[in-house]
Order: sequence, then C-alpha cells, then structure tokens
Amino acid sequence: MARQNYQDKLVALEEDVLYMSEVVLDRLRTALAALENKDEDAAWDVIEGDDEVNALYLDVEQQCVDLLALQQPVASDLRFIAASFKIITDLERIGDLATNLGEYTLDARRDVYPEVDVQAIGNQTTAMVEDAMDAYSAEDTDACFEIAERDDELDALCEHASHTVVRELIETEIDDGVEIETVLEDVSRLLLTIRDLERVGDHAVNIAARTLYMVENDDELIY
Repeated sequence: MARQNYQDKLVALEEDVLYMSEVVLDRLRTALAALENKDEDAAWDVIEGDDEVNALYLDVEQQCVDLLALQQPVASDLRFIAASFKIITDLERIGDLATNLGEYTLDARRDVYPEVDVQAIGNQTTAMVEDAMDAYSAEDTDACFEIAERDDELDALCEHASHTVVRELIETEIDDGVEIETVLEDVSRLLLTIRDLERVGDHAVNIAARTLYMVENDDELIY
C-alpha cells in the first residue's frame, strides 16, 4: 500500500507540472494577443494572474520536497523529481516574462517598425514550450534535441529583429510634434519584447534539457 501511495504521488506530480504548464502557456498566449491588439483588459488579466502561477509553483515545489525528504527516491525516480522541480522553475519564469509582455502592452504609446513580426517570434517560442512539455510527458528524447536546434533559429530571428529595430531607429526621421523621448521609449519596449521572447525560448530548451537528463541521465543539453 505504501509503495502504491508513492507511485500515486509521482503520477500526481507529473499531472500538476503539466497543469502548471497549461496555465503558463495560456498566460503567454493571452499576453501575445493583448500586445497585438493593444487589449489592456487582457494585459491586466495576465498581470493579475501571475499570483496563480506563483501559487502553483509553490505547491508543486512542496510536492517535490516532500517526495525527496519522505520517500528517499533513487535512480530514475530521483531524476524525475529533480527534473520536475527544475522545470516548474522555468515555467514560473516564463510566467514572469508573460507578465512583462502584459506590462509592455499597458506602456505602449504607438506602433513602431511593424515590419518586425513580434507575433511570429511569439508563436515560435510558444510552440517550443508546448513541444518541450510534450517531450516531458512522453519522455521523448529526440524531441529534446530538436527543440535545442530550433532555439538556434529563434536566436537568429531575434537578433535580426533587434538589428532591424536599431537600423530603422537610426534611419528614421522623427516627425514634428513627436518627442524623441517617446520614440526611444517605444523602441526600448520593442527591444525588451524581443529579448523576453528569446528568453522564453531559452526556458523551453532548459525544459528539454532536464527531460533528456530525466530519461537518459544525459546532461548534454544542460548549460
């Protein structure tokens, strides 16, 4: 009976990690939509919803601590619990980055450089997180390596977008009646948006790396 209870707790831990990922991904999608549509109500939903993500993090963290302290797991179970703990940390940080996007929506004054496709970058990062969590659930190590490779593409996309913003800023003539401070604030917000989306991709890779370690005791992707 005690062993069955232990296995039930491991199953519950995985389910709660996956549920937390669903909540965080919903926040990220909502934040991206708010940014695109300048939807302040949606932005506030994301910002105020960060408390739920933090509460989930603390709850799952306690599950990990209890399993480590009370059950003394070994081998694969120990790697599963340790990986789950690291993954919820990445999910909590993705939630923070989604909150940043919500705040950028509230601060936005006007559109700048529409040729920089923030939504395309956001969709790519969201897909990476989704696929990383699928790899965790399915213990799919091949997918872990694929996600790491896709991050190189994302980094190149974000670097190109950032260079485009800076180049356009240098070449753009400021319209009469527009304060330079306002322009710089809008450009800074756009650059921060690109940076934060790139960081979401980094967290997706972290999740994939911990999954690979969990399944195969392989730390190749951990950095």
